[in-house]
Amino acid sequence: MNIPALLDNPLMQILLIIAIAYGLHRFFKWLIGAIIERAVRKEKTETVTDVKKRRDTVAGIIRALVSLLVWLIAAGAILVVLNVDLARVAAGAGFLGIIIGLGAQATIRDYLAGFFILLESQYRVGDVVTLNGAGVSQETSGVVEDITLRITKLRDLDGTLHIVRNGEASIITNRTFKFSSIVLDIGVDYDSDLDHVEKVMNRVGKHMLQDPAMAAQIKEPIQFLRVEAFADSSVVMRALGKVQPAQQWEIAGQYRRLIHKEFKKEGIVIAFPQLVVHDAGKKN
Repeated sequence: MNIPALLDNPLMQILLIIAIAYGLHRFFKWLIGAIIERAVRKEKTETVTDVKKRRDTVAGIIRALVSLLVWLIAAGAILVVLNVDLARVAAGAGFLGIIIGLGAQATIRDYLAGFFILLESQYRVGDVVTLNGAGVSQETSGVVEDITLRITKLRDLDGTLHIVRNGEASIITNRTFKFSSIVLDIGVDYDSDLDHVEKVMNRVGKHMLQDPAMAAQIKEPIQFLRVEAFADSSVVMRALGKVQPAQQWEIAGQYRRLIHKEFKKEGIVIAFPQLVVHDAGKKN
């Protein structure tokens, strides 16, 4: 068999190019999967399904881009074998690419933003987030129901579904990433013994750990932090705690319920706005 003569055959050259391109396609598919497996690590709060979904999405995007590049190079090589003028083809493709690029700038931006949201795990399904800035005209908050490369779906407390393009939000606030904090300001009467108030607040926070259901959600019990301010009608006492993601509202609500009962038992008055009126015209 005359190998050089066989390789001079344009048909054989094309078949060889396709074979090499297919081999590279398979190799890069395996390589990208191995790299993403190591690069995209599981967060503590993620399930196995969540991290697999994130890895598959990111790997799929990179594989598609690399595969496109491999086959474009292969197509160019085949055109060279067929003696096609690549300069004209490139000029036409460049002009077409400019037209498509100008019309699809926003969509491309959305896809790129979605790629980095998934790669960096900025937020996941089930997180409570607020999206703001750039193209988002007003603050949009809710529970993340779905994330795709182009859009994020948020469901708010009213049940309204908000669909936000990923490229539109430049400020992302994730309220449930890894852990959540509870910051409570409680106003007490100016006649209150602040040391006693502090002890009661700490006791209630520790008492919540005796409930197994609540204890499972609490990382650090709610405790007195500082005297925050002297308000018009109250001394503001600040408490701070740390809980599992998305549990801050439930645990804070339970703490308020318990602190209200304990304050009544201890004779501590929760202050309310008061207005003192002086009659300027009244003479003593």
